Amino acid sequence: MQVAVVGAGQTAFGTSPRSLKGMFAEAARAALASVDKGMPAGRVQEAWIGSVSFGGAQLGNLAGLMCEHAGMAGIPAQRVENACASGGYAFRDAVLAVRSGQVDIALAAGVERMNDWSPERQRYWLGVSGDTEWERLAGLTFSGVYGLMAARHMKDFGTTKEHLAHVAVKNHANGSRNPKAQFRKAFTLEDCARSPAIADPLRLLDCCSTTDGAAAALVVRGDLAKEFTDTPVWVKGMGAANDLLAIHDRPSLTELRATQAAAAQAFAQAGLTAADVDLAEVHDCFTIAELLAVEDLGFCDKGQGGPFTASGATQREGRVPVNLSGGLKAKGHPLGATGVGQVCELFDQLRGATGPRQRADAEVALAHNVGGSGASCTVHILGV
Repeated sequence: MQVAVVGAGQTAFGTSPRSLKGMFAEAARAALASVDKGMPAGRVQEAWIGSVSFGGAQLGNLAGLMCEHAGMAGIPAQRVENACASGGYAFRDAVLAVRSGQVDIALAAGVERMNDWSPERQRYWLGVSGDTEWERLAGLTFSGVYGLMAARHMKDFGTTKEHLAHVAVKNHANGSRNPKAQFRKAFTLEDCARSPAIADPLRLLDCCSTTDGAAAALVVRGDLAKEFTDTPVWVKGMGAANDLLAIHDRPSLTELRATQAAAAQAFAQAGLTAADVDLAEVHDCFTIAELLAVEDLGFCDKGQGGPFTASGATQREGRVPVNLSGGLKAKGHPLGATGVGQVCELFDQLRGATGPRQRADAEVALAHNVGGSGASCTVHILGV
C-alpha cells in the first residue's frame, strides 16, 4: 500500500521557554495547519512520538500526555525511544502502521527539552545512549567517541581538520537561511580552526549543540492523500538497522554498518540508487558523522567524504546537497525530534517551500537518522 505525507510542522529549534507539552502542541498544530485542504485533529487515529525523555522528564506516559495537549486525547499513542534515532523510528512505525492497513491517518512526531538541565546532567544523559558499562561509566563522552572515529579516519584516509571544517561552514551557511534553526550565523574555515578543542581532533565548531524542539508529520493511506492535498510527498522506501553498541566491539571505526544496511533496504524498496537522490538530510551530530554518512549512503567512495565535501558536491547547487536545513550542526539536535524534523525539511523541499535554501526541481530526497554513535539507524526515501 502506498503511503504519503500530507502535512508537516515543527517549532523553532533552540532554547525554548515552553514545556514539553507546549512545544509538542505547537508542532502538531503546525502540521495540521500545513495540510492544504485541512485536517482536524480528530481525524488522526494513532500517534508515534520519539523522545529520549532527556534529563528524566516525563519518563512514563509521555505519548498520551503529548496528544492530550495537542487536541488528540484518547487516541492510541506510543513513545518511541531509540536514542538520537527516536524520531526516525517513530516515523517508520507510523508508516508501517498505515502501510499495514490498520491505520488510515497517523501522526509521527518527536519532542525533547534539553536546556533546562546543568551541563553536568546534560553530559550524563547524553551518555546513556552509549554502552553504559564500558563507555559512559569509564568516562567516554560522545564527543570522545566521534573524536576517535575522526582520528582513525584521518589515519586511514588522509582526512584533514579542514575537511571537517568544510562540513561546519556549509551547514552553518545553510542554517543562516533557515528561520527554524538554532544557529543562524555563518562561520569561516578560520573560525573553525580557532574554536576551542573539545575531543581531538574535534573542535567546538565540529560539534552539535543541546537543543529544545518538537516536530510532527501526518502520514496517510495513499488512496486518501488527494483528500488532503494535491501535492503529497510519497514514502518511496525505508530501511532500519542496528549495529554493535560499543565502538570497541565493531570491526571498524570508519564505517557505520547500520547506515549501510538501512540504506540498502531503503534503496531496494524504492527501486532507486544513491545516484537518484536530489538532496539529503543526514545525521551530522559531529562533522565527522556527515563525512561517514555521505560515504556509507553511497554518495562517494569510502574514505573520500572529506574531498567530496570540500569539492562543493554537497552544497545547495552541488551534485547532492546535504543538510540544507543546517543539519544537526546548525539547525539543532533535540534528540527525539531530530528524525521527524528531517522529514519536515524534506517535505517542504520537495514541495518547493523553503525559500532561499530551496534546491530547485528536487524530486527524490533522503532522510538519515542515527542513534548514539551509530548503533541504530533509519533511512527514508521520499519523493513526488
